[in-house]
Amino acid sequence: MNENILFAFLLTLLAGLSTGIGGIIAFMKKDMNAKFLSFTLGLSAGVMLYVSFVEILVESQEVLANIYGSKLGNLYAILSFFGGILLIGLIDTLVPSTFNPHDMHSFSEKEKEDLQKKSFMRIGIFTAIAITIHNFPEGLATFVSAVEDPSLGITIAFAIAIHNIPEGIAVSVPVYYATGSKRKALRYSFLSGLSEPLGAIAGYFLLMHFFSDNIMGFIFGIVAGIMVFISLDELLPAAQKFGKHHWSIYGVVAGMAIMAVSLILLG
Repeated sequence: MNENILFAFLLTLLAGLSTGIGGIIAFMKKDMNAKFLSFTLGLSAGVMLYVSFVEILVESQEVLANIYGSKLGNLYAILSFFGGILLIGLIDTLVPSTFNPHDMHSFSEKEKEDLQKKSFMRIGIFTAIAITIHNFPEGLATFVSAVEDPSLGITIAFAIAIHNIPEGIAVSVPVYYATGSKRKALRYSFLSGLSEPLGAIAGYFLLMHFFSDNIMGFIFGIVAGIMVFISLDELLPAAQKFGKHHWSIYGVVAGMAIMAVSLILLG
């Protein structure tokens, strides 16, 4: 059992740190041109939208339906989904308007550029927060599965690692564009993945005693709402600003395809 616990933790750690591969893309890329930035931001949005609607929200509905019944469980899942949108929307409104990329009409070109960089830093931080929340229950699930069945844990960890790579891009690209520092982009992308091993640790020491299925169901719904809001309000508008509309849409489709394949592997 002790060997299984150590193995499960290492699996969870590797799956979580795979977000850093996305950061390495920013770290190694010599020229972040408009097409690349539009594509990667669109790809990140595609990943988030697909996983939110196809996996996370569905998981919330299934968990809550098993506890409260089909009708009431689905209602709770929907309410938690829109609650997540409301939560991140309220956070967004608390950000001063001068940091909002939609309100850039009375500044000099230098001021506009500075404000746009600040807005991209905000995108990177918000995305990291959403991914951190999302990865926490993923880490818990990977850890528990690997303790019970190591072979199943390997399968789950591998699939999670695949779709964590574009999640790392979702963090690293805006941070790199805002700061010009590839090292910071790499650091933030790695940090966003650390919540998975933290989820494993919390699951072992605390959450096994206090967390219940219904709480997990509500959390999944809230996370789905947060990720959808960030995709539609932050990532896609940011991708459009580079003037490469089609490349951002190509990225959305590619992100959805990546998630579809990873979920098939997960299944």
